Amino acid sequence: MDLATGVGLLGGFGVVFTLIMIDGGDFGAYYDKHAFIVIFGGATMATMMRFPFTTILHGLPMGLRFAFTMRPVKPRELIEEITKIAEVVRRSGPIALESMEISDPFLAQGARYIADGYDREFIRDTMERDRDNFLMHLDEGSKIYRAFGDCAPAWGMIGTILGMVTMFAHMSDPSKLGPAMATALLATLYGALIANMIALPIADKLHLKLEEEDVSRSLIIDGILLIRDQKSATLVREMLIAYLPHNSREDMSEAAA
Repeated sequence: MDLATGVGLLGGFGVVFTLIMIDGGDFGAYYDKHAFIVIFGGATMATMMRFPFTTILHGLPMGLRFAFTMRPVKPRELIEEITKIAEVVRRSGPIALESMEISDPFLAQGARYIADGYDREFIRDTMERDRDNFLMHLDEGSKIYRAFGDCAPAWGMIGTILGMVTMFAHMSDPSKLGPAMATALLATLYGALIANMIALPIADKLHLKLEEEDVSRSLIIDGILLIRDQKSATLVREMLIAYLPHNSREDMSEAAA
């Protein structure tokens, strides 16, 4: 599980829980079925109108999966592993890759192509297509959660307006003023919480994951193609170091020397 996501989510709701406890601990006062229906029903329907249904089926579960199980990608470790693969191929030939354990699935896929003897163009086209499809699904997931985060506060305002209309329509009946006011306020609360605690953070997390995966998978493709061309491990390392920030390049070059 991604630690930052878990801590942030639990901490955020912990703040809300603490504030409710300080104010008396009456959690029942913070539940209103009308506000619940307005936010979740309205925001969900508005989001569905923006995207094809198949995109939503792919994007929603992908967003949750990568937000909570996102493994940090470290280009430096990838370069080290690709360099080891290059050394194995130069020393024992491509067939030795069949028994080599590789941690990254995308890198393992490229190594399998080398071991099976596929030509360079097939490897490049196939891996670039896989990368682009994966990034496209991540982008779709990010857009869906961002759209939901945009809709939730707006539907909270709609719920507030509906509650105020009901309240003003029953000014002569004091017993109906309280529930109408609760709907008005809780709709805004639900919309703000859903947007700022769940939807928008997940959208940003997916966007960061997209940028990381774009760099790491492009690095892997270049490394696999260099190995396929039987370049030396030293040359592979030096060419892939360009993917690293400048300070990391110097550290890695010194370590290699």
